Amino acid sequence: MTDLTRLTAAETAARIAAGEVTAVEVTEAHLARIEAVDEKVHAFLHVDREGALAQARAVDARREAGEELGPLAGVPLALKDIFTTEGVPTTVGSKILEGWIPPYDATVTKRLKDAGVVILGKTNMDEFAMGSSTENSAYGPTGNPWDLTRIPGGSGGGSSAAIASYQAPLAIGTDTGGSIRQPAAVTGTVGVKPTYGGVSRYGMVAFSSSLDQGGPCARTVLDAALLHEVIAGHDPLDSTSIDAPVPDVVEAARNGTVAGLRVGVISEFRGEGYQAGVMQRFDETVELLRELGAEVVELSCPSFTKALAAYYLIAPSECSSNLARFDAMRYGLRTGDDGTRSAEEVTSLTREAGFGDEVKRRIMLGTYALSSGYYDAYYGSAQKVRTLITQDFERAFEQVDVVISPTTPTTAFPIGERADDPMAMYLADLCTIPSNLAGNAAMSLPCGLAPEDGLPVGLQIIAPAMADDRLYRVGAAVEAAYLARWGHPILEEAPAL
Repeated sequence: MTDLTRLTAAETAARIAAGEVTAVEVTEAHLARIEAVDEKVHAFLHVDREGALAQARAVDARREAGEELGPLAGVPLALKDIFTTEGVPTTVGSKILEGWIPPYDATVTKRLKDAGVVILGKTNMDEFAMGSSTENSAYGPTGNPWDLTRIPGGSGGGSSAAIASYQAPLAIGTDTGGSIRQPAAVTGTVGVKPTYGGVSRYGMVAFSSSLDQGGPCARTVLDAALLHEVIAGHDPLDSTSIDAPVPDVVEAARNGTVAGLRVGVISEFRGEGYQAGVMQRFDETVELLRELGAEVVELSCPSFTKALAAYYLIAPSECSSNLARFDAMRYGLRTGDDGTRSAEEVTSLTREAGFGDEVKRRIMLGTYALSSGYYDAYYGSAQKVRTLITQDFERAFEQVDVVISPTTPTTAFPIGERADDPMAMYLADLCTIPSNLAGNAAMSLPCGLAPEDGLPVGLQIIAPAMADDRLYRVGAAVEAAYLARWGHPILEEAPAL
């Protein structure tokens, strides 16, 4: 029998639907793969073996009863540990929520279950999604399946590593400043940040509410589109949810073409700090798009040079507000309550023990930026820059249909290399942050290996808000052209675990 863990999600779903294999058999194959390799990779924080098998049995029973099921019914998935899951631990990679069992499902979780997608477990992540490497997890780092001594990206490194190591064909991530796309880039997988408000945030533990967005992670553009269709759509439980039809991303992924499209290349997304091999693969992709019939237009978006600074005022400010709820009184960790201390002292001791260094750093920065006398100078100014970035995008999309760039300035760096240099770590999100600030849709997909180190390079595609289908149209065309050139998916070049 073909190794079931090597199939795409679309192939797996087709085999289940045809009766060639059961959902239980597919789930068991992936659970066995997790057992075999995750001790090395550390992609998962919690594997819900019994729950996954129960979901798979339910899919098989419904199919046997003749029910019409969704296109991903029976396909396994790894869920980032930032989405609440009823009866299953949700830690957000933090000690402050260690052992917390949510009493309800996030909207994304519920939609996955309703679609018959089998949730294998919860994946590792930077604590509260604050990081670019998954080194900030309170439960230890995740390794990149291409080289276990290197980072798998962040904050959703567990989800990207699970896919790249064939522990799951699908995963869910969240993207506040690049935390879906950046891990996809450095692991040779596909990751999509939908339009802000396109996927419900209800039940997703908040980091920065005006930036956070859940989205699909996969090994192919079509698989990402199929998962996008499952989780997207209006949710009355989320006040920021867009009440509009979901763009037809699956049709776009099945019929990808760039013929006649105008593709923008932004001058600010190159220069000092970009690895030579990353730029070489990006420039080759620009030429590929020309060969496929796209018109390439050079653009300048001057405000993008200020995006990193604006982001690291806006996101910490919102995080300082959102994380105020972790007070040792309502749920989660409670330390120092020996009967002699005040509530304020217990809260302080709990936060000291429960939050990691990066979370504390961002809370302090955000609290300072919002404090009396500094609000206008810092947070207010950052919001003005955000408006300028949005306006630059609007002007760009008057001239082009999509914008492309490298997803990350470099390939995966060694674990520990930037641990003592927060600014160097923040630069990993240099290309991804502008689209979060503007709320646009964006995707990363593989465009080759860097010649210096043989590690994956990601191509970023950015589309206007609610034009998510353009991502899949362009992404599918690029993916098909590269598959024809390479003769196999790029992940087949990764060393065996």
